[in-house]
Amino acid sequence: MFEFPEVVTIPLAKGIDFIMSWLLIHLDGFFDAIGFIILQVVVGFEALFLFIPWFVMIPLAGLAGWKLVGKWKTGVLFMLLLFLIGTFGYWELSMRTLSLVIASVFFSLLIGIPTGINMARSDRTEAILKPILDGMQTMPSFVYLIPALMFFGMGKVPAMFATIIYAVPPVIRLTNVGIRTVDKEAVEASKAFGATSRQVLFDVQLPLAKPTIMVGINQTTMMALAMVVIGSMIGAKGLGMEVLLAINRIEVGKGFEAGLSIVFLAIIVDRITFSFSEKK
Repeated sequence: MFEFPEVVTIPLAKGIDFIMSWLLIHLDGFFDAIGFIILQVVVGFEALFLFIPWFVMIPLAGLAGWKLVGKWKTGVLFMLLLFLIGTFGYWELSMRTLSLVIASVFFSLLIGIPTGINMARSDRTEAILKPILDGMQTMPSFVYLIPALMFFGMGKVPAMFATIIYAVPPVIRLTNVGIRTVDKEAVEASKAFGATSRQVLFDVQLPLAKPTIMVGINQTTMMALAMVVIGSMIGAKGLGMEVLLAINRIEVGKGFEAGLSIVFLAIIVDRITFSFSEKK
């Protein structure tokens, strides 16, 4: 009597399975092309970070901390954190992880900023995309691994695909909020001087919304780093794989070192990206 009636059911799972099967059959070439593009970008970033020697990368990180954040102590901290990662024996894996994060943020920005601009310019688009973004942010991240595996198999590409879906909502939301909160008087003044809608967007709205947009980029980067361990479950090599292996083998020390390396990378990336959101 108190159980939910079995007659009242919605075959949502069957419908989703049908859609996935249709996509795999009819859009196989499309997903192959997308996978090829994603892979080439990831491999390019990976080759770049692995090509730069550690004794060059560490001073570059220190210089970035000093010039971008504005404090020489921050630069010293960045150098120390990267040096510690090297002492743990995870330099190469950390560079692979960093390449995955940077590549996923790159694609997230390509998708997120134009989408956020469209949301800011259309109330209807905002009303449609808001619940979709809510679902993307609240859906368990493991769920994204299922379609990623079906479309791209094992490896870096499905990990990137899942990371992009998980990380793109913040930059979309904050681009929308940033443009909508630009002073209307500034927009009206630019239009009064004969500015076109394109000029208003690129010369007024985006520059004034830059701090808010950069906060969105910062949050997207942090969410991409949060997917490092989960992405390792489907073949993305890096620090996340070391954490996963340590869990399987119950190696507390190894897992702690790999986890600390991820934290150190997160601190460096967070401070650098957040510095762009501060008004100079």
